[in-house]
Amino acid sequence: MTAQLSPRRRREVIDALRRGTVPHNGLDVLAVGLARFEDALDTELATVTGGGAVFKAVRGEYGSGKTFFARWLGERAKRLGMAVAEVQVSETETPLHRLETVYRRIAESLQTAEFPPSAFRPILDAWLFALEQEAGGNVADALEWRLASVSQTTPAFAAALRAYHAAVASGDTATAEGLVAWLGGQPHVAAGVRRNAGVRGELDHFGAFGFLQGLLTVLRDSGHPGLLVVLDEVETLQRVRSDVREKALNALRQLIDEVDSGRFPGLYLLITGTPAFFEGTQGVQRLAPLAQRLAVDFTTAAQFDNPRAVQIRLPGFTLDSLHEVGRRVRDIYLDTAGDRDHVADLVDDAYVNDLAVAVAGGLGGRAGVAPRIFLKKLVGDVLDRVDQFPDFEPRQHYALTLSPNELTEVERNLATRPAEAASDVALDLP
Repeated sequence: MTAQLSPRRRREVIDALRRGTVPHNGLDVLAVGLARFEDALDTELATVTGGGAVFKAVRGEYGSGKTFFARWLGERAKRLGMAVAEVQVSETETPLHRLETVYRRIAESLQTAEFPPSAFRPILDAWLFALEQEAGGNVADALEWRLASVSQTTPAFAAALRAYHAAVASGDTATAEGLVAWLGGQPHVAAGVRRNAGVRGELDHFGAFGFLQGLLTVLRDSGHPGLLVVLDEVETLQRVRSDVREKALNALRQLIDEVDSGRFPGLYLLITGTPAFFEGTQGVQRLAPLAQRLAVDFTTAAQFDNPRAVQIRLPGFTLDSLHEVGRRVRDIYLDTAGDRDHVADLVDDAYVNDLAVAVAGGLGGRAGVAPRIFLKKLVGDVLDRVDQFPDFEPRQHYALTLSPNELTEVERNLATRPAEAASDVALDLP
């Protein structure tokens, strides 16, 4: 299974896990328990690349893998040529009710299979290149033909694209860079740049819808048939002031309605949140129209959940799935190890399983919360040491320590000992 990863991607996966973060690449080999969603999601991605639009909500408790799921879906989207943008919703940095800020974060985090974030400028340049290749000697007519649909909905976006083309053609780098910033929703673009392009002011909440339409058009014309936008951690809306929360929930309802209306062909909009956000009194349920749009019956057994529904739930990790993902990570690591046989001998399946049990036990027996810290410990505390020190034997020399400063708030709250002191959880190994 690990053969599909290049050496560079293996290193990226291991480096991310060592830091305790979700890798950006190579997620298929770590995807445990997600096979049940593949057919439905691939059908939805095909709908998007065919000119349709999709909205999806993903619910799961902390540690169930919502961010992992979003990035795993992003990898599948990029394999189809789509662009991907991941936006972390927060009260201060990216308030959901300020859609102009959400659009700016989309432009900043935009990536494709070829370009890392931000791929916004390369995509604009690819659009210009495709235009020139198509037009031959008549670029002006081709430009107007390409911008016709954009001009109908967002004339300012189209005007800025015209000006960007002219600036690039004339070698005016400063103006071109200023227009890229303006098209990406950045504030405080020089007045002279905007004046030369015939546009005014800065992007506002309502203009963001039109700019998103324009971006989708540019993506399609530059060879990217769709865009996956992930709005991650929307449950943070539960902690903001009530007036801000109401605005944010209404903005989410607007987005869903616009997707359903067909305004955004080529858009896959995905949100992630906890069950409390979808069911609690401080979340979706505060806005009845939004609650109605997201309503799904989860009272039946999880094995009968409908992957095609507007809202799906992640099953969360069990000890068995922790064991499986741990073995997969160990196998990826072996391909980078100095002495593969030595590492494989000391960190065998039995040791990986026992470490998973110990980490889950140190977190109050909650296997569903353990994946991040378990994989961080497995890579950084065990595999790295075995690989670097020939005389290091994890069964003899390593005792699991869960220190408060390396745990998240949720993990600290679940730890079986007071957060003020480090938790030494001895591995019960023979």
